[in-house]
Amino acid sequence: QVQLAESGGGLVQAGGSLRLSCADSGRTFRRYAMGWFRQAPGKEREFVAAITWSSGRTFYGDSVKGRFTISRDSAKNTLYLQMNSLKPEDTAVYYCAAAVGYTDYDRLRSYDYWGQGTQVTVSS
Repeated sequence: QVQLAESGGGLVQAGGSLRLSCADSGRTFRRYAMGWFRQAPGKEREFVAAITWSSGRTFYGDSVKGRFTISRDSAKNTLYLQMNSLKPEDTAVYYCAAAVGYTDYDRLRSYDYWGQGTQVTVSS
């Protein structure tokens, strides 16, 4: 059983920063890529960022480009999301996900494993 667990969410003022982490436990698995998605109340889950695990190639959603940075520590099997210049519209539950095979990085269906999510709230 693969388990992904996000941490680092919380309440922050607009303009502030947060760093999310995603660690996996359970059985070891080979991953091609990992990503972050978010879901605000009443909205669909949307793509935030993704990274290929071996090469470290990164992809970002348009709304977070230049403000968020995705990274990974392969030795620790941990994924990160550094979020700077946060805006109230960034408020959402943030989920990490892992893809075993080749994937369209911004599509939910491409990911095989998901975490339970961590709440990020940005006050104005």
